[in-house]
Amino acid sequence: MKNDSKMNILLLSAYDAVSHQYWRRGLVEHISEANWTVLTLPARFFSWRVRGNSLTWAYEHSETLAKPYDLIITTSMTDLTGLRGLVPELGNVPTLVYFHENQFAYPKSGREFSSVEPQMLSIYNALAADKVVFNSHFNKDTFLTGAKALLKKLPDQVPKGLIGQITQKSQVLPVPLNAIELNETHTSGEENTSDCKLNKPLTIVWNHRWEFDKGPELLLSVIKLLSEQNVPFVFHIVGQQFRDIPAIFGDIKAELSNSSNSLQLGAWQYLESKADYYTLLAKSDLVLSTAEHDFQGLSILEAVQLGCLPLVPDNLAYPEFIPSNYCYKAKNHSINERTAHIVKRLLVYANLKSCGDLPKAPNIDFLLWGNMLPTYKNVIEQIGALKVDE
Repeated sequence: MKNDSKMNILLLSAYDAVSHQYWRRGLVEHISEANWTVLTLPARFFSWRVRGNSLTWAYEHSETLAKPYDLIITTSMTDLTGLRGLVPELGNVPTLVYFHENQFAYPKSGREFSSVEPQMLSIYNALAADKVVFNSHFNKDTFLTGAKALLKKLPDQVPKGLIGQITQKSQVLPVPLNAIELNETHTSGEENTSDCKLNKPLTIVWNHRWEFDKGPELLLSVIKLLSEQNVPFVFHIVGQQFRDIPAIFGDIKAELSNSSNSLQLGAWQYLESKADYYTLLAKSDLVLSTAEHDFQGLSILEAVQLGCLPLVPDNLAYPEFIPSNYCYKAKNHSINERTAHIVKRLLVYANLKSCGDLPKAPNIDFLLWGNMLPTYKNVIEQIGALKVDE
């Protein structure tokens, strides 16, 4: 960072979801050489939020936005072009747009309001930015592919070379992981033992958001097939919940609570206490992803960080961070095929646990802030140096 004076950075998170909070707080905490001004908006009313954030901020925080900045760092949900139009002082400030996700790769629930506006907004943001950063190659590739396909559908007057411009200034830089300290030191699961007769159940954590795109249908299918195996398992179903919980979670709870099978229901709720949540992860054996999409998978990575073996699909962003031997076959496979692959792997792990031979979780220390900080600082310094002298 600058040695002569601190860089003044405006950080904007227009749809401040949990993963966005995790990222922006990490930036402010670890890059203390900068003076940070942070504006956020709640992660609700998606269609209004992504279109109306420039209006909200321009008129409710006009004095803050009009201050001199060396750099703007904003999430892709921010209406950057609209905000610059309403606050001219921001027009010449170098800008980095960070993509936690993109609007082209979400699976469809069938209940969406049909509009290309969020997708077009993300294209405008990418074109207006001096630097475009994605949290994974999967995110970057699906965005560029989706944006190219959308632009081809537009009737006329579409300038050539837009995707090339975005590609040229794009970079992949994952959300770094915070170091986690526990009050007690745990190994993953129960202590290993050489006595195969103990048959302690494998403890599985499912820690996604309770929404359709995280694959609850696949989770239920896995649980049903496991219930036929007469092998004990414990499931902790945790993760962020919202007002409208898909009805299938009731079926999942009923299946796990069925006394006629060998499965046990452990935790069944969002754990408000981070300490309690991290302790649960540290005491568990395995973290399972059934997601239909994940652009990085912070909840899975945190669990791995705390010693859980990952079992994740071999598509999406996971193979970029987790070795292939921890992935199950998902790409171009039906739900029944994926179910069979997952159950087969879980039965192997259950047997290894009963014999005290569970392997260690993969090392993902390369994602820690301590290891990624130099790259983040370098990118920020390069973009901040673009500031036009007045």
